[in-house]
Amino acid sequence: MKKIIDARGLPCPQPVVLTKKGLEESDQVTTIVDNGVAVENVTKLAKSKGCTVQVEEKDEAYYLHISKSCTACQSVSENQGSVAVLITSSLFGKGDQELGKTLMKSFLYALNQVENVSHLVFMNSGVFLTTEGSEVLDLIKAEEENGVEVLSCGTCLDFYEIKDKLAVGKVTNMYTAVEVVTSAAKTITL
Repeated sequence: MKKIIDARGLPCPQPVVLTKKGLEESDQVTTIVDNGVAVENVTKLAKSKGCTVQVEEKDEAYYLHISKSCTACQSVSENQGSVAVLITSSLFGKGDQELGKTLMKSFLYALNQVENVSHLVFMNSGVFLTTEGSEVLDLIKAEEENGVEVLSCGTCLDFYEIKDKLAVGKVTNMYTAVEVVTSAAKTITL
């Protein structure tokens, strides 16, 4: 049965996440979006999964008709091994702080949709994300509930005097952090 996803007005990466979930439930999905960036992102997702995409523009919206083109249509990331994510800052990238906060929140939200993440390792100011008052604490807790090991640098927590405010995961040392990132199949560093 065809699944219809109305993602108009939703911020990135939600149209992609909803489409991914839709493709897990159905061989045919129509995702409705209202901007060109969402069209590009959903199209990239569908093509990465071996699906065909037809874009129809009507009533100030884009209808992306997605079909699995083969029975083996599945995520490219499946069976590729574990991924460790090393987060070294409370902000994503360099530049405007508000944008950095927004991008970090979006990244962690999208990361929750990926199944092969094994570890989140927080270093330097990244440890602020795992402590009380963090705007992304719920996203990190959700990762932990999904079996991802969350580790925060003890030296960093001590330096910022926030060790007693750790709200998710465990305190780690540099040796363990290095073991984690070097033994993972892939490591992403932010």
